[in-house]
Formats: sequence, C-alpha cells, structure tokens
Amino acid sequence: MKELSSAEIRQMFLDFFASKGHEIVPSKNLIPQDDPTLLWINSGVATLKKYFDGTVVPKNPRITNAQKAIRTNDIENVGKTARHHTLFEMMGNFSIGDYFKAEVIPWAWELLTSPEWYGLDKEKLYVTVYPKDQEAKQIWQEKTDLPDGHIYEVEDNFWDIGEGPSGPDSEIFFDRGPAFQDLPDNDPEMYPGGENERYLEIWNIVFSQFNHLPGLTDNSQYPELPHKNIDTGMGLERVVSVFQNGRTNFDTDLFLPIIHATEALTDGFVYDDSQDSESNTSFKVIADHIRAITFAIGDGALPSNEGRGYVIRRLLRRAVLHGQKLGIKGEFLTKLVPVVGEIMVSYYPEISENTTKIQKTIAAEEKRFNVTLAGGLALLNGVIADAKESGQNQISGLDAFKLSDTYGFPLELTQEQAADAGLTVDVDGYRDALQAQRERARAARSNDKSMGVQNAVLTDLKVDSKYVGWSKTKVSDAEIVAIIGQDNAGVDALLDGAVANQTTQVVFDVTPFYAEMGGQVPDFGDVSNQSGEIIGHVIDVQTAPNGQYIHTVEVIADFNLGDRVTLEVDMARHIAVSKNHTATHMLDQALRNVIGGDVHQAGSLVEPDYLRFDFNHDGPVSENDLDDIAAMVNQEIAKNLPITWVETDIESAKKLGAVAVFGEKYGETVRVVSIGDFNKEFDGGTHANSTAELGIFKIVSESGIGAGVRRIEAVTGLAALALYQSEEKALKQIANGLKAQKLIDTPNKVSELQAELRNTQRQNESLAAQLANAKAGEIFDDVQIVNNHSYIAKALTVNGIDGLRQVADNWKEKQPSDILVLASAVEEKVSLIVAASPEAIKQGIKSGDLIKFIAPKIGGGGGGRPDMAQAGGKNPDGITDALAAVADFLADK
Repeated sequence: MKELSSAEIRQMFLDFFASKGHEIVPSKNLIPQDDPTLLWINSGVATLKKYFDGTVVPKNPRITNAQKAIRTNDIENVGKTARHHTLFEMMGNFSIGDYFKAEVIPWAWELLTSPEWYGLDKEKLYVTVYPKDQEAKQIWQEKTDLPDGHIYEVEDNFWDIGEGPSGPDSEIFFDRGPAFQDLPDNDPEMYPGGENERYLEIWNIVFSQFNHLPGLTDNSQYPELPHKNIDTGMGLERVVSVFQNGRTNFDTDLFLPIIHATEALTDGFVYDDSQDSESNTSFKVIADHIRAITFAIGDGALPSNEGRGYVIRRLLRRAVLHGQKLGIKGEFLTKLVPVVGEIMVSYYPEISENTTKIQKTIAAEEKRFNVTLAGGLALLNGVIADAKESGQNQISGLDAFKLSDTYGFPLELTQEQAADAGLTVDVDGYRDALQAQRERARAARSNDKSMGVQNAVLTDLKVDSKYVGWSKTKVSDAEIVAIIGQDNAGVDALLDGAVANQTTQVVFDVTPFYAEMGGQVPDFGDVSNQSGEIIGHVIDVQTAPNGQYIHTVEVIADFNLGDRVTLEVDMARHIAVSKNHTATHMLDQALRNVIGGDVHQAGSLVEPDYLRFDFNHDGPVSENDLDDIAAMVNQEIAKNLPITWVETDIESAKKLGAVAVFGEKYGETVRVVSIGDFNKEFDGGTHANSTAELGIFKIVSESGIGAGVRRIEAVTGLAALALYQSEEKALKQIANGLKAQKLIDTPNKVSELQAELRNTQRQNESLAAQLANAKAGEIFDDVQIVNNHSYIAKALTVNGIDGLRQVADNWKEKQPSDILVLASAVEEKVSLIVAASPEAIKQGIKSGDLIKFIAPKIGGGGGGRPDMAQAGGKNPDGITDALAAVADFLADK
C-alpha cells in the first residue's frame, strides 16, 4: 500500500475529480449561511443544498470538495470509540442532474485501485448495494473488476432523511485483516456492512433519484426526481487510518502531533496506541476537541451559553477536564492551536494566519472555566449535602443537568464527586433533560429552509429576465415570458394566462423591480396593460434557480403569456429603502473608522422605515463611540456626497479598495458602489443619488444578539425626525414636571432631585438604625436558657434582612446572650438570621448548623459562617415553629 499523508490523500481526491470535469469548491465556513435549520455545517453536501433542491442551478453541474464539518450529537462517545469526532472532513463528488450510476461507480473504482491514484488492493475492497437496486449491482459487476463475491445486498442501503431528495446508496468497505477482527467468523455481524472493526466503511455513494413527498412512508412509492443527482461522502479521517494503518482514526498524522504535544504538558502520562485506557481516552478527547474549537473560533463562532457558542464552551470544558485527569496544571489549550495549524496548513492556511486571535479567545474561556470549576464544585457540594440531609442516595437528573447546562459542570465530574460521597446520579433523568433541550433547539431551528423537494418548473425555466432597476424604475414595454402557477391537478406548471382575483408568479423579460437579496427587501409596484389600466400588484420579488426574477403578483384583471405591459415601481417605498441601504453602507464604514479592529458585517436588513446592521464585536459599543459613529454619518450626509457605481471584474474591484461582505458569493462581474470618497463596497442593491437625500441619521438601539455579535438599528430622514420629535416631547413633559425653565436645564433638575432622594434615604437609614436600637432594647432583656446555653429568639417587624442585621450588630456589641435568632416577614418573603458568640462556638454551636436546622420550617434554606448565618423562605406561618425549634437544637448540645 502507498505511504500517503493526510494532505496527499485529500489533494489526490480533489485532483482526480477535477480530471473528470469537476469544479473544486473550497471548504466553506462552519457557520451555515442563510440556513437556520443547521447549527453547524455537518456534512459535505450541507453547503450544496441549494443545488440539490433546485433553488439554484450551478454553472458547473459537476462539483467536488473536501468540506470541514462538525457533528455534536454524540460528544460523549469521542475518545471512547475508534472513529467518533466532533470536527471531521468529508470529501465528496457531486452531480447536479448530470452523470449518474454508470459514470460514478467506475470512477470510484478507478480512484481507489488505479496505481496512478490510491492504488488500494482490489482483494481488500467490498461493496454493499440496496437489494432493489440491481442496476448498481450490475454496474459494479460489469464495469469494474471487483472480485467475485465482494458484493453484499443490504436492506439499510437507502438514504432518506425525510421530505426531499432520497435514493439507494452503495457503500465501499476496506478489509483491514484478521488483526482488526473483533468478532468470531460465525457472528451475524461479521461481514462488510456489519457492526465490526475488520471491515471499515470508507466511502458512500448516494444515488439521489427519488422525491420523498409529504405523507409517503414507503420508498417504493416515491416518484422519480426530475433531475437525478449523485452525492458521495468519503471521511478523510477514516481513509487516512487505512493508509497509515492506524488502530484508530487518532493514530494518524491528523491527531498524533497534537497528542504528542499534549504528552509534553502532562504529569508523565504517555499515549499508547496499542490499547485502550483511561489516559488514552483523555489524550483523544483533547486532540479531537482542540481541532473543533480551533476551527470553530477561526470561522467566527465564540463561546457562549447557547447555540454554537454553547458547543464550543462544552468542548473546551471537556478538554480542560481531561487535561486535569492527565495532571496538566493551569491553562494549556492555547499551546495546541499552532500544532493544529501546522497539521492543516496545506488546505486551511487561515488557521496558522489567525493563530493569535484564536488563542486569545481560547485563553479567556479557559481561564473563565478554571474559575467556574471551583465554583461548580462548591455548588455540587451543596447539592450532595442537600441530598444527604433529605435522606436521598441519588442526585437528581435535573440537578445534574442544571450543573452542566447552567454552570458548565460536566456530568462525568458530577458522577465522580457523587460516588466519593456514596451517592449515584440519575443519568436517565439527566439524559431526559438534555434531550428536552435538544428538541427545543431543533424546533427553534426548524423551518422551511431545510432541504426541500425540487421544483422542476423553476429548475427547468430557461427564459431570459434582465434587471434594469439601477437606472430605471419604470419599464413601458416589458413582455410576460412566463406565468407560473398550478394546473387543474394542483401541480406546479407553466401557464398560458393568469386569472383575476388570484395570486400568481410572473417573469418579465425586463424588470425594474428589485428582488430580495443582500438584506434589502424587494420592490413593490404595479403592472399595467397597454391601455394604462392596472392589471396587477407586485407584492414580492425573488430570484429563480437560474437567476430570473420571479414576481409574485396579485392579479386584478386577466392577462396572458406574451402580453406587453408597463411595470412601475412604488417610488415612495423604493426611495425609502434606497436611502436606508445607503445609510447601512455609511454605518458600516463609520463603525470600522471609530471602533477599528476586526469589525465586519454579520448580516443586515434594509426596510423602508428602518435599517438593521449586525456586526462582529466583543462587548457593547460605548455611548461615546455610538455618538461618534452617528456624528460621522451625519457629517458625510451634510457633505452631499455623490453616490456612483461601476460594474467590473472582481480583481479590479478589489484593487479599487472595495469591501466585500462576509459570507456573500460574487460572480465574475461585480458592482461597486461608491459614496464619495467615504465608502466603497461590493453591492447589488439600490441607493440614494447623494448623501444629502438621507436628511438625517439616528441610531435607535445597540444590543447583543449572540456571542460576539452586536446589532444596531437606525432610522433616516422623516423617520429619524419623527423619533427626535417624540423624544423632545417626552423631555418637555419631564421638564414641566421638574419645573425646569428650559429643556437644557433638565439634567441639573434631575441631579438636584437625586441629591434630595439620597438625603431622604440617609435620613430613613438613620431612623431605621434608631428603630433597630429601640427594638434591640426591647428584646435583649428576654433571654432564655436551654442546656446552659442562653439565647434570644424573636420575630421583628423590620425591613427584611437589613433590619435584622442592624439588630444583630447591636447584639454583637452588647452580647446579652450566647445565641441570637431573629426572623422577619415582608409580604410572603421570610428572612432569618442567626448569630453565635465566640463562647458558644467553642461549645460546638455554629450559626450555620443552627440555621440549617430551623430554616426548613419557613420553607427555605441557608447557611453561613460559624458566627453568623442567614436564610430565606416563603412560609411566614412557619416563623413560630422555626423560633421554637431553637430550643430543640440547643437541647442536644
């Protein structure tokens, strides 16, 4: 077998399919773009959904890629099995309505066995096919020299993830030999395709040929797709383990450098690739997780308590925990980032280029968790103590999940600490809570943007449709070149005409209506016939798979295919949107000018009445910076800068200094919009003619919408003026209430009022202290004796715990008894405080023990130091019992 590195294996795969006419598509960002159904890019095909469901038709129907991906549904198995990973690479070749089984099967065989390529031993390769897919089986037999007896029919070989494209698949296995066999020969799973370690699946070829329509459960009833596709997946980590004869995926050049770097940080632990052990598991977890953390942060995700950020935080904390098991002291994960970068540099140079930035994020999170770890232990100790006190021998699954979910405390460590205390953990309850959280997250992401069923009408639509809205908002002689609706059977179809009082989709050969894209909402407007009569209202515009502009039209009067019509944009809406789009560019530039650093756009929305701009930034933007940003935009508005645009090739655009938006896809020809000499960006939207048209710009709000992502909402023109007027009106009302002569005097009046309030509060505090002294004088004479211990136990009418503390401070000065117990109730909230003298503490009476004894009577709990403790509860009726229980406690001392 050839000796190949992981980089060589990846590149050879891509080169092979490039030789077969495939376009090599670079690995996309791990954060899905415009796909809320996915938390992460989780497969090679995930970035190509739009091609498979027919939303977009690719320029080249043959595509190949090596795509980084993250899967997190079984993190707990990482390190314990041979091939579970969070981050992995999936190599694949794809046909979008082009070649099919007859081509892809021989190509797969050529890549795997040809001496020019991988050159694997043919005798060690086996394939599985779907029993009803005899076509694939025949191709394997007749178009390859696969050895006889190396084809297995397996019922599970049908790829189906719900509604949308589906079909049979053919899996390819490599026989690793008797040394890897973990089952006896007669075991029913001892075959290629069974659950065993000898026959390793290295490639899956999916023949996507059916539509799984809603309501169908039997795949034999699925109709054929209008365009059949090929979708294949070869896991790089698995294939590398074959070529490098690794016992597991971790015993390869993708992981071993990280593992060896970790060894140098441990307390003498050494990785042993010949066996499984607890320390080996820790090495594998760290190696796997640091890869995922590094790539995720490199792609813009940041640690947080939800979504993608929660995954990063969880992975990092698991890695830290396993580092502690290996005796690693202090923060160490940042030291492994350069190792990951070096391994991946041939295909992912951005990791090495951004190492410092990635390390900075990891260092802050690791430091935070080391603090959390100590706090988590304290919280866990409290849970353990409560369980023991209530006579339980198990920590509830809900408590374990709360420790994990809220405080970042891993289940494994909860179990270890519980076992030391003689307790177990309700793991089933924990998993139920975890599953409930996953289902909530899945439901939040689920919407109509998941992989859909191909619409053959739109996919096959080839008519021309040209947009002229950058220079025209009215077209007088547009031809209706397509009408899309449903035929009598309710099936999508091209129609010859549209009927009044219905809503239909229309394509014109030329249109002034902007289609929704790049965050800008679409144009609305009217469709008129040659007599000037309005025959329809345009209420939406979207782009079709082949790039045409699809207008959703409310039909007022009948019209037919081929009719000539006048199209006129709603100018009030169009102008308002265009102004706000220009303001968005100016806000983007001002943010970069004022804040600097690594600020870049993370999304936008341009509506007629406001604009929304999302950007990457750690922490809130200060009020001073927001003022400077708004001032800068308004200064440029006042300059009446001209707004111009040119179309050019992408390289020339970059030389002009135009800024590209993160995550956007650009073709060979791009449009560059310039706002004087202030801003220059790639953009396809509509804009004002000059900055003066915006009138005025005002920031409405600045907030966080996720880890490391901020959002600014703003308004321009009349909307900004209306907001200023409403704020002025509110300020006038405040000024009148404060009797300020001028609006400008209002802040001083507020300051005076606040000073008066503070003075009143000080007086109240003084009176409260005097009241506490008076109360103390009343109760300090009522001393009781139990078992030679003197104590005072009273309920007071004071303002909660603060009032009780003041009385307790007086008691501490005078020490009229050994123990003091006070209670108060404010509405339904009960406060308890216990104090013990030094003499009482010497006799074994501790405030914390006493308050834990009596607090259940008020339906609460608490704790504290030996000399002072406090508790809270919600049962005022229990105060009498709580005070009476003091005598019971002291009787045993």
